[in-house]
Amino acid sequence: MVRGIRGATTVENNDAEEIRIATQELLQLILSENQLSTEDLVSAIFTVTSDLNADFPASSARGIGWQLVPLLCATEIPVPGALPRCVRVLLHVNTTRNQKEIRHIFLRNAASLRKDLVDSDT
Repeated sequence: MVRGIRGATTVENNDAEEIRIATQELLQLILSENQLSTEDLVSAIFTVTSDLNADFPASSARGIGWQLVPLLCATEIPVPGALPRCVRVLLHVNTTRNQKEIRHIFLRNAASLRKDLVDSDT
């Protein structure tokens, strides 16, 4: 069965290295928390806020072995007052978990986006 997993993180600066580190941290935690491997990944859609253009989040995913996973990057809708310097991801994965068992991961300032999905220990 294919399920969607959401995640997001933020960076302090529009810096390629910061984007890479934050994105890889997010992706690795999503896989770990959902007991997934790269083989379970169907595809990933990344968005970044318009203030982040130093690197593609997909490049960060390739850096952790996601060479065969279809990846797409886009710019988030620039809603006034929205969380700045944010990287978001929607993963499509093959899993036997039901929707209630899926762990969505929101790190750093992005935890404010979905307080209903964030555990106090994440």
